[in-house]
This record gives sequence, structure tokens and C-alpha cells, in this order.
Amino acid sequence: MFILKQGEPYNISGHLVRRSKKLIHLSSFPKPEQKARLKYYTKFLFVQDPFVRLISTYRSKFLKNDKYFYRNFGRNILRRYGSQPDPPQSAEKAFALDLRPSFYNFIQYLLDPDTEREAPFEPHWRQMYHLCQPCLIQYDFVGRQETLQDDAEQLLHNLQLENDIKFSPAKENMTTPDSVLDWYRTVPLEARRKLYKLYEADFRLFGYRKPNALLDE
Repeated sequence: MFILKQGEPYNISGHLVRRSKKLIHLSSFPKPEQKARLKYYTKFLFVQDPFVRLISTYRSKFLKNDKYFYRNFGRNILRRYGSQPDPPQSAEKAFALDLRPSFYNFIQYLLDPDTEREAPFEPHWRQMYHLCQPCLIQYDFVGRQETLQDDAEQLLHNLQLENDIKFSPAKENMTTPDSVLDWYRTVPLEARRKLYKLYEADFRLFGYRKPNALLDE
């Protein structure tokens, strides 16, 4: 509620979400209170086609001048997979030189076994079943990014918050399933098949079709 009251959802900065001290995590409560909240509170999540989600993540975190993601991920991806042994230290210098990890570089990073050996996946590309534990938590509402406007309005109606919070249409072009093929043409077939295995549980658990057009060429 705190975050939504900062303005329209699409105007909320990633910095606010990452840094806000007013975000309270379930794990911060004693065990009995955690169980009570899981039992009596409304629990919801929104999911997205896993392959489309990776495109959206790449566009927002690596094609834009995001200092946090360049410093913590982009520079290392360029060094390991982008034939840049010593990429610029700052995002500003990298963007001035038009140096960005390619989409395939990003996929290489995800498929590299060393990535998860070093640290868990960052939440923007961590599998949804790891993030949200749908096998452990009984969600009251599961919405989809593909039908976000309708689903968000339905959720607000269910919570009787439709008069308090307005969910406006997105102001930027979102990644659509129709554009997926164009993005994944830059990724070799074998890498696409490995990527599907990596995110197969998300496809299955949340009812997304297997992208055969990308896997059977």
C-alpha cells in the first residue's frame, strides 16, 4: 500500500522499491505472526511468460542507463561474454561508448553454471517458483502480465480498493509475445533449449505454453 500511494504504479522508481525502509518483509515477523498473516491476509502475485519476462528484464536493466545493474551485473557480463576484458567502470562511460551486454550475452550469463554457484539469481530473473513459493503458499489471486490491466482492476475490486488506487495503462511499450521470436533469433537453438529447461517449472506451474516455435527449429 505504501508503494502504491507514492503515485501510479508505472511511475514508481526501482530505487524506491529496492531502498525503501518502509517495505516490511514477512520474514521480519515472529513465526506465529507469519502463520497468521499467511492464513488471514489476501495473498496475490503476478506472473509473466518466462521468456517474455527475460526480454523485459534485459530491456529495462541493460538497455537503459541503470547504474546499479551495470555496476553489479552488466560490467561482469561484458567481461565474461562480450569480449570486453576491461569494460568501463561506470555506466555513463559504457553508454557513451555504446557498450552494453547483448541479449545473447545476458542469456549466456543465465546459463553459465558459475552464475548460480557464485550467488542466487537476482530477483528480476530468478525463477518465479523460487521467488513466490506457490507450492508452499496458497495464493488467493494470481494475475498475469499479459492481462495486467484487467487483472489488476479485478484484484483491486476484490480488495475493495478500486476507489483508493487507480491502475493506469502502461505508458511504455511492453514486450509482447509476438516480438519474442525476433529477440530469440540472436540466441542459438541449443541455448534456447537449455534456457527452457532452466525456466520449465515456471512455464508449467503458471500455465504458459511451451514455446515450441523457439525450440523445434
